Amino acid sequence: MSFKSFEEIDAWKLSRELCLDIFEIMQTDGLRADFALKDQINRSSGSIMDNISEGFERNGNKEFIQHLSIAKGSAGEARSQLTRIFDRKYITEDQFQQLSLKLRNISGKLQNQITYLKNSDLKGPKYKP
Repeated sequence: MSFKSFEEIDAWKLSRELCLDIFEIMQTDGLRADFALKDQINRSSGSIMDNISEGFERNGNKEFIQHLSIAKGSAGEARSQLTRIFDRKYITEDQFQQLSLKLRNISGKLQNQITYLKNSDLKGPKYKP
């Protein structure tokens, strides 16, 4: 799993799509007026892709694992906020299921990457001679 840039990482690509999906639902009448919840899910969904990219750019597996873990936590946070959005009837059940599945998929990909890095003998590009 050697990537040249964070844009090649599947979890980052999916989290970018998720941010666009979240932006779309932020435009709905109800959620547009629920400023706190709208801001929370915007920040948590953005945190997923931001932490993947920041961790990758640090060039060390320890730092990357730490940021992937933070990204995974943000995915869980976004899933919880998505549930509140659904419970308040700002989105349909179909929208909720699709976005929830995308978030679970992102979490799974992040966990797989964390496991791979923890088991890797390579410690990151900055440690190469």
